[in-house]
Amino acid sequence: MAKTQNVGTLFRIAGPVVVARGLTARMYDVVRVGNERLMGEVIRIEGENMIIQVYEDTTGITPGEPVENTGQRLSVELGPGLLTSIYDGIQRPLPVLQEQMGDFIFRGVDAPGLDHDKKWEFKATVKKGDTVTQGQVVGTVQETEHFKHKIMVPPGMEGKVKEIKSGKFTVDDIVCTLDSGAKIMMMQRWPVRESRPVLKKLSPSEPLLTGQRVFDVFFPLAKGGAAAIPGPFGAGKTVSQQQLAKWSDADIIVYVGCGERGNEMTEVLTEFPHLKDPRTGGPLMERTVLIANTSNMPVAAREASVYTGATIAEYFRDQGLHVAMMADSTSRWAEAMREISSRLEEMPGEEGYPAYLATRLAEFYERAGMVTPFSGKKEGSVTLIGAVSPPGGDFSEPVTQNTLRVTKTFWALDAKLAQRRHFPSVNWLTSYSLYVDGLEEWFAKNVASEWRDMVGHMMAILQEEDKLLEIVQLVGSDSLPPKQQLSLEVARLIREFVLQQNAFHEVDTYCEMKKAHMVMKTILSFGDLAQKALDQGTRVQDIIDMKSKDRIGEAKFGKEYEKLLQDVMKDIESEFARIAGGNRK
Repeated sequence: MAKTQNVGTLFRIAGPVVVARGLTARMYDVVRVGNERLMGEVIRIEGENMIIQVYEDTTGITPGEPVENTGQRLSVELGPGLLTSIYDGIQRPLPVLQEQMGDFIFRGVDAPGLDHDKKWEFKATVKKGDTVTQGQVVGTVQETEHFKHKIMVPPGMEGKVKEIKSGKFTVDDIVCTLDSGAKIMMMQRWPVRESRPVLKKLSPSEPLLTGQRVFDVFFPLAKGGAAAIPGPFGAGKTVSQQQLAKWSDADIIVYVGCGERGNEMTEVLTEFPHLKDPRTGGPLMERTVLIANTSNMPVAAREASVYTGATIAEYFRDQGLHVAMMADSTSRWAEAMREISSRLEEMPGEEGYPAYLATRLAEFYERAGMVTPFSGKKEGSVTLIGAVSPPGGDFSEPVTQNTLRVTKTFWALDAKLAQRRHFPSVNWLTSYSLYVDGLEEWFAKNVASEWRDMVGHMMAILQEEDKLLEIVQLVGSDSLPPKQQLSLEVARLIREFVLQQNAFHEVDTYCEMKKAHMVMKTILSFGDLAQKALDQGTRVQDIIDMKSKDRIGEAKFGKEYEKLLQDVMKDIESEFARIAGGNRK
């Protein structure tokens, strides 16, 4: 039998891709490269050549230096201490690294994902003699003031509880022993490229409420669904992602800054710790995990960062929680794959991306889903929202097109809308959601029975406006028939009072469904009254000049919106009566 060789030597170096010889390894084994022990991963095996992608800068390393195989796969540590953490792409805690070396990360430095010295108060929820299976909760830890962390039996483990104890322990201490000899700690390790197992995958039936009208009203995303936000530079992808992170009704937020500019990520890192959680009143960071992998960090670590985020999200999902993961942006991730692929001298696909781009994107988005975890007591979900940065805003490029194949919600950002200061700059004519039918019952039950009809009516008005604007540009709006002029006015109200939303206004930054419904109902009621008045001979210009209808917008910025909209509706009705009376005279 051949002897296993755990140490080989560097043979060739090409940027983040290096070749080692004299080493025995399996695919995706983690290795330590060079005298500085840089972290890398085996991504291809060709005879005696082990091709490795290195997660750190390889400048200065030379052929002949040692390469050691750890025998482990790229994994993350899962347990108490994840929340409030800020990691890089391979789960090294950035605050810990900053304490060790300042603002710039040195090469070859390692730090565990969890604090192994801190003691947590563990409270057992099972007793000696109980039979437990994978995913079952054996105890809890009060991780933050408002979050109770569930300690679960790791996947693939089951048996009768031989010993369990409550008390203060570190994540390395054994808190439960099974009769099979298996030992359970508060920490699990899981390989990032492998999905965590579940009991059953379910069909999404409940929306992820974001507080952003254009998303919730027209293009809803289901919990356990997948969405893409493509848009050119400056269209508002990052602000949209941050709004979703702040206001969505998920239990846990995992925010991955994948290859974004340092100043954008700095804004996230400095702003999030000061944000107030609207659900608990405490800091939003108490239910958030941030992964920061900026564009100046090693390219291979960028490729790993989305898998790290997905694995952390799945871990919280297994506790029966709803998790929203933001990946900003998957284009930078795809560019990292393209760079690694070119170093490997692989045959390029469209626009130089590797031929397996579509497969990798599908594998990532397939990790979304509403599931019944092995504990079986409560449903959990992972909702994936990926930003895409197509060069020049060209949605026909490979990353956008391959993302569209596997996501069911498409929030297309439009540079022209952004230039007109229409935010969120979501183009309502090219965006879509395939979850609308599945969520219809939820909206009818929890918001309004006529919800689907109202949304359909509004979308029809907006589509008619788009057709009429081409004529208006040629001959002007005054030449249109009165009915079409009225359609343009109602469409303007929908655009300004429903589609537009101020992310930086204290009140308008979040809109609950009841408020959105009342604003929509008021606009459509105005449209119905206007149509009747038009049929009775009222001049269309008199309707357009009405002042009361423009007060609908005040509800966006007022907390007492119910009374305001009721008063506005009375004013609209009385103004119509006055106009009709004037016409009769």
